[in-house]
Amino acid sequence: MSVDKKDKSFHYFFKVIFLGITLFFSQHAVSQTDVDLAPELNGRVSVGVEKNIFKGLSIFLEEEARFDDNFKSFDRFHTSLGMGYRVNQYFKLDMAYVFIAPYSSSNGFSLLRHRTFVDATGSVHFGKFSLSFKERFQWTYMAGDINVFQTPRNVFHLKSKLTAKYKFKKVAPYIFFEIRYYLNAPVVHANYDGEHYLTDSGSEIGEPGWFLQGNHGGYINRYRSCIGTDVKINSKNELNFYFLGDYVIDKEINTNPNGTQLLKYTKEKGVIGTLGAEYKYSF
Repeated sequence: MSVDKKDKSFHYFFKVIFLGITLFFSQHAVSQTDVDLAPELNGRVSVGVEKNIFKGLSIFLEEEARFDDNFKSFDRFHTSLGMGYRVNQYFKLDMAYVFIAPYSSSNGFSLLRHRTFVDATGSVHFGKFSLSFKERFQWTYMAGDINVFQTPRNVFHLKSKLTAKYKFKKVAPYIFFEIRYYLNAPVVHANYDGEHYLTDSGSEIGEPGWFLQGNHGGYINRYRSCIGTDVKINSKNELNFYFLGDYVIDKEINTNPNGTQLLKYTKEKGVIGTLGAEYKYSF
């Protein structure tokens, strides 16, 4: 009998804990709808030039065009200007400014973005084989007329990339894996009762941003893998061909322009493939 009572006690204990956890999340979590996006194949083409200033220090300029919707539409231009410094054969630093000009058929070039990033890359070499790890901190400023209740004006990401490369005489095939961490995603605090979003924070629907609790909801929003090859034409000219495979996870907030109504909160997931080609001239 004592064993049965003990088992019942554990049963009631875990039942209470389970109910408590359920109630807690029902009061603090948003009703989120998962949306699976259709697979898509995109494209990128870029041209760059790099100038060596002195040993270890270089500057570079690159122009990139991107296409999306299975190559049916033009997506954006990326114009990058930066510098790199190779400390030694094992460690390299890079920093750059990127001007991003997204394009849409309805609004043309609008919602411009300004981006800066800093890279720290460590690498080791085993004969013709090399292994490198790059950490990038990235800051994007969203210019223009945006809904700040959906997207922060300043967006921060941290990217971590592991690359393996093997160098032949003229060709260097490589693979890499990268994760992108969204550092300051908006945190939403509301419950959906089937008709309206509700909150227990004390603020009422109709107050601007009543559903937001800051921008500290970090999460991994992209897993990327890549296979490609560098082709050395000569000492100054180089090509790069690659295929990217992305698994993206975006938590999308949809509100009215003045932030007084939370209309929808969804988590979009999908696979995107990208074919790319690069040309670089170095001198």
